[in-house]
Amino acid sequence: MLRKIPLGSVLLTVGGVLTVIGFAAYFAEQATLNLVGFFYGIPILLGGLALRASELKPVPYSQPTSDTVLALREQQATQTQNQIRQDVTRFRYGQEVHLDVALERLGLSPNDNMRPVLSGLREEMRDGAYTLVLEFDSPFMPIEKWHAKQPKIETFFGPGIRAEIEQPSDKRVDLALVTASAGQ
Repeated sequence: MLRKIPLGSVLLTVGGVLTVIGFAAYFAEQATLNLVGFFYGIPILLGGLALRASELKPVPYSQPTSDTVLALREQQATQTQNQIRQDVTRFRYGQEVHLDVALERLGLSPNDNMRPVLSGLREEMRDGAYTLVLEFDSPFMPIEKWHAKQPKIETFFGPGIRAEIEQPSDKRVDLALVTASAGQ
């Protein structure tokens, strides 16, 4: 639950309250509360503003995960699949898009304008194996380039991962990370 609460909003709220208390204490000539407001409230408020400016929202699930798939996740999901799912479904700070470093290392992000953007994810079962599907908006990266990088993707996200690449629409690419040991 704490992963769903934006830290920037929390700091803005706390910093705002302390700053208001500090100003009220200044006008009421209460030196102790005045110091709390100015020395703690204003820096916390500024920190909250900085975090809000660099905030990257969690990626939404495109469809709810069934109980069967949740049970399969507990049994078969690799550490990498769990880490990816947890990282992209929480607030991040200081990044432009989710998985930007991974896309760059895979050669799927030649520059910031052509980089695919993770727009959704879903969990499903394919051939009895747990599958994490990453849905990318990829208008500038052709599907042929994704297919050419498939072995590198499997190595990067492996071991125990089989990558399947699909193009459900003209500007979207689905990257399915399938638990290989269960499906083979």
